[in-house]
Parts: sequence; C-alpha cells; structure tokens
Amino acid sequence: MRTALVIGTGLIGTSAALALTDRGVTVHLADHDPEQARTAAALGAGTDAAPDGPVDLAIVAAPPALVADVLADAMARGAARGYIDVASVKGGPRRELEARGLDLSAYIGTHPMSGREKSGPLAATADLFEGRPWVLTPTRDTDTEVLNLALELVSHCRAVPVVMDADAHDRAVALVSHMPHLVSSMVAARLEHAEEAAVRLCGQGIRDVTRIAASDPRMWIDILSANPGPVADLLTDVAADLEETVRALRALQSSDADKRREGGTGIAEVLRRGNAGQVRVPGKHGSAPRAYETVAVLIDDQPGQLARIFADAGRAGVNIEDVRIEHATGQQAGLVQLMVEPKAAAVLTAALKERGWAIRQ
Repeated sequence: MRTALVIGTGLIGTSAALALTDRGVTVHLADHDPEQARTAAALGAGTDAAPDGPVDLAIVAAPPALVADVLADAMARGAARGYIDVASVKGGPRRELEARGLDLSAYIGTHPMSGREKSGPLAATADLFEGRPWVLTPTRDTDTEVLNLALELVSHCRAVPVVMDADAHDRAVALVSHMPHLVSSMVAARLEHAEEAAVRLCGQGIRDVTRIAASDPRMWIDILSANPGPVADLLTDVAADLEETVRALRALQSSDADKRREGGTGIAEVLRRGNAGQVRVPGKHGSAPRAYETVAVLIDDQPGQLARIFADAGRAGVNIEDVRIEHATGQQAGLVQLMVEPKAAAVLTAALKERGWAIRQ
C-alpha cells in the first residue's frame, strides 16, 4: 500500500492515518468538516489535499448510519482500488450496500476494537490500535487483493487481525461493548442527583464501573441505533437478573430465617456467576487471564513519584504487569497498586522498602 484516503478524521480515522503516515504511506484526509481534516493534517496524519487519482485503499471512518452513503459515493467516484469501513457495526451497512445493487467485491467491513472516552482528531494517537483486535468481515465475494490491503492496514497499525461473520461480530460487540456501556451509564446516572457527602466517598470501584460512561453520547446514539436488537436482547437478560437479585435482597430483610437463607443463596449465586464470567475476560495481550499479586505503595501526589517507583522496580529486576492508582479523598496522596508475578512480589516489596517506600500490607 502506497496511498490511502481516510474519509472521516475523528479519533479512529486520524489514528489510522497517523499510523499509516508513520509507515511511509501517503495519506489523504477528507471530512464533512474541512476544519477537522485540517486539524488532522496539522497533527501529521497526512494531507487534506485531494488525491490526483484513485488511491490504493479508502478508509471510511463515518458513523454507522452514514457508512453506506459515504462508501457508495466513494465507489461511484472510483476513489480507490479497495474500500473498507471501520464502523462498530457490520451487518447493517453491508446490507444497505447490497440493497443499492453495488459490486462489493472491492469492499470489506472492518472494526478496530480500540478507542478512548475522548473523540476527535486531537485525541488520536498512532499507537491506538497496537496489540488490539481488528475484526475483518470478508465474504465469498471479497476480492483477495482487497483483503490483503485490509490486512496490510492492520499490520501497519500493529493490530491483531480477527476474521468473523458480520452478524456474529454485531452480536459479540453487543455483549462486550454496547451493553456494558449502557449499564455503566445507568450506574453513573445514580450519581447525578446523589448527595455530595455520598459522592465524596467514591473510590476505585465506582471509578472502574463508570469510566466508560464519560464517552460522547452523540457517538453512542449512532452506535446503538445501528445495533439495537442484540443490545436489547442482552439487556432483557440483565433485567431478569436484576429482578432476581432484588427479590434476594428483599428476602435478606425478612424476619423469617428460611427466607433469609434463600436470599443469601440467591446473592451468592449472582456473585458466583460474576466470578465465572470475569475469569473469561482475556488477560494481558489477549492471552488467558493470569493471577498476579499486588504490591501496594503509598505515594505523595508529586511530580516524578511514579517514574521513581518504576525505576526502582526495574533495578530490582521486576516487571510491572499492570498498575492502578487509587487517590486518597481530600489528601494529596494515593495508593499505587503494582501487579506482578506472584514469585516477584516479595522481591519487589523488599526492594521498595529498602529504597524508602511505604508499603501497604
């Protein structure tokens, strides 16, 4: 691939353009808002000048509801040898294109499984897709050359290609992305009118659960409008679980010992199922989840503290597998939780203590 046209210079489109430009591909940028394309170009994502002729690959990074229109227009203009889109829903756009009678041999639907709470070109990074799954949904009609162009794009973005059926993809993302986003939003909504004294008690747990609720509502309306059925089916199951959980909690309030036992059993089953599902979430780099031990370090909220901890861990020969930071309420301090291999926990603890760090046991 030598040339590409990115149509839609938001977070995903600009990030892909940055990655391609870094790999020496000449990238042309287009957007319904010319100012946004100019911003992406100023960031080094390519040029907002129109290409002289057909490019190798056109990448449509438009909302799902607009994908078919943008692709049809690009195909009618002969903008590229191959066409892909990066929308988060795959079945609907393809059926729209088929209904228009277009030749789809030069098209393949794709979806990079990566993003951020922020949107727009200013939030884009060239490494946004690194190590992340990038779903490809070819059909028997897909031209081999176009599939290879899509695979080359994935490689340039250092993502991991995953081939799926379009409708299977839509059911999967409803489960692992769209439904969780709505649940996160519903939990966060409980905080909107909560008493300030209660909100001030928020810890890492509520931050984890509500983090994705900070995403742009307009973008999510577009996504959910393109995949409402599978999401509604999943929320129906969640609603049934909620009803059972409410009944179990009410039973725990009963003065009848048998009802309390029944309620306890119901809550235990919900928690057990949650444990069973959580352990299936892939671990680091998409591998099977692994059990790490946590070394908790108290730090002051001052510049350079994290860098010092990581440097001291490196001197001890310990690799930090993951890290979380819990900020103390009302204090300029926090708790850094360093996740390491179990055999390395004692080594790291001793090394950090020796260098003056306060370890929380």
